[in-house]
Amino acid sequence: MAEDSSQTAPTQPGARSFPARPPGANAAVVLEDGTVYWGVGAGCEGSSVGEICFNTAITGYQETLTDPSYAGQIITFTFPHIGNVGANPEDIETVSPAVRGCILRTSITEPANWRAAQHLDTWLKARGLTAVTGIDTRKLTRRIRDKGAPKGSIVYRAAGDIDLNAAAITANAWPGLQGMDLAKDVTCSQTENWDETEWALGTGFGQQTAPTFHVVAVDFGAKRNILRCLANAGCKVTVVPASVTASEVMAHKPDGVFLSNGPGDPAATGKYAVPMIQGVMASGVPMFGICLGHQMLALALGATTFKMHMGHRGANHPVKDLETGRVEITSQNHGFVVDPDSLPTGVTQTHTSLFDGTLEGLKVEGKPVFSVQHHPEASPGPQDSHYLFQRFVGLMEKSKA
Repeated sequence: MAEDSSQTAPTQPGARSFPARPPGANAAVVLEDGTVYWGVGAGCEGSSVGEICFNTAITGYQETLTDPSYAGQIITFTFPHIGNVGANPEDIETVSPAVRGCILRTSITEPANWRAAQHLDTWLKARGLTAVTGIDTRKLTRRIRDKGAPKGSIVYRAAGDIDLNAAAITANAWPGLQGMDLAKDVTCSQTENWDETEWALGTGFGQQTAPTFHVVAVDFGAKRNILRCLANAGCKVTVVPASVTASEVMAHKPDGVFLSNGPGDPAATGKYAVPMIQGVMASGVPMFGICLGHQMLALALGATTFKMHMGHRGANHPVKDLETGRVEITSQNHGFVVDPDSLPTGVTQTHTSLFDGTLEGLKVEGKPVFSVQHHPEASPGPQDSHYLFQRFVGLMEKSKA
């Protein structure tokens, strides 16, 4: 089915037609331009709409599906064997996934791993997530690569009664990620304390009982493993909502402030986050940002951001540290990027993508402030970028001296 499952319908009003449902098909991916990919449903019956992107990682599908940065998106996995290690309660980045669904090349693979606690299909059903399998993901990925990430709908009806026209209308009506503030949908609802440290074979997650520093982490959609890395580095972590003000942050008397990853358009979230970031920077407290936090830090410094053609999503992205010449293999998930030409005087680019030359990191000259676009906590290298957490700790040490 996957080899010949797509067809583009005419998009003129009143002239739209769609391909007939192939035998056995009970799910479909419908793009905003009318292209239909027929497939077989998995996970929870239903439908969803969002931006369709692709992820090139060959491991970590459960972490990917629970990354809050995927709010508003439907993930196309380019690796075909999704489900091969099953699912478990440890490999999650948030309790309630914000992703809109996923698209797979083949049926969900049977789990074959000693850590598997559940079949991935069961895990998807329990979280109300819809998947469409049997899709020619190579063809769909090339479409995204060539034309950009489209708006689209995925629909799974066990009986096969799918209204393709309604799905296309829904996809077209969805406003898209540009201008959308999604951090408010995935942030914590109240201040929380975090002391869980990184996972270790044989012992699982640890606990930070003797922290040296106090970090306030602003949650724009923070991944759990980022918080674990901070705790592992000797930090007591206080997690605060995205809408927090500078005075509220500083009331915790932090040694450092962390700006987390998250979904949506940084310019939209920045309407309330930028004043907070500027206020904290004025205090002189060390600051470290990742992903959306990096983008909004750039906005607070006077730079600009823009939406990328297709974004960076995967665990195989080479990034060069311009200060050391070292190349890191990084994990990435972002659809917006900082414009390097907009960096003001006194702000220096520190990292660059070796895929397309986009800006991957910055620092403020003379101030304990820096950020990166990629995800050092995700360990694709596996620990190529973990030094960034130690850099943050070093800035706090220097500030307290």
